[in-house]
Amino acid sequence: MMKAQAMILAAGRGERMRPLTDSCPKPLLQVKGKPLLGWHLEAFAQGGFSEVVINTAWLGEQIEQHYGEAAEGLRIQYSHEGRDFGGALETAGGIARALPVLDDPFWLVAGDVYMPGFRFEHVKLARFASSGKLAHLFLVPNPEHNPKGDFGLSADGLALNEAPQRHTYSTTGLFRHELFAGLPAGNPQGLKVALAPLLRQAIGQELVSAELYTGPWTDVGTPQRLDFLNRH
Repeated sequence: MMKAQAMILAAGRGERMRPLTDSCPKPLLQVKGKPLLGWHLEAFAQGGFSEVVINTAWLGEQIEQHYGEAAEGLRIQYSHEGRDFGGALETAGGIARALPVLDDPFWLVAGDVYMPGFRFEHVKLARFASSGKLAHLFLVPNPEHNPKGDFGLSADGLALNEAPQRHTYSTTGLFRHELFAGLPAGNPQGLKVALAPLLRQAIGQELVSAELYTGPWTDVGTPQRLDFLNRH
């Protein structure tokens, strides 16, 4: 089977979305009649991609039951962290687990953000592949719930750990396998590893580029934000 060019993160519990997520995984919550996950699948298909990996944990069987092995013209592979390890492996741990079935480099996006105008394109992937960087982050203007932001952006397009003005990481980016080289191949032990420390280390070595994305973007983290999206 071909390796996937994209990974959608869908393993989280969604504590702040309770009680909605007590019986439904957050990526299957609907915005304008379509699951959050479905917006991403459609966008990858429109970008000409054919294979995607989805990692699951909380109520992950519902995601596989909903989409099966194909949707929106994409073939879907699953990395079932909940089934294999009893719970989610955090972001970097989950990515490391899926690396054997991911192309190098690959797209990454969280299943619980809504960004309907974003375009996942092969040309962006190719540009990043030739850049020599380990990651390329799409940053967004800071929302109310993250006023201090996450990363700065230099004039020449590098991500910065410290800067007078910081932007919020959109959870969308391009990544190379090498960023995860410090983790066991395929993460067979199911190590739980956060992504931010790996990114900050690579940023300190000037190995992470970034750009500001100003299209519609919402971290659908609370029932109120979901309700707002569906009413406006």
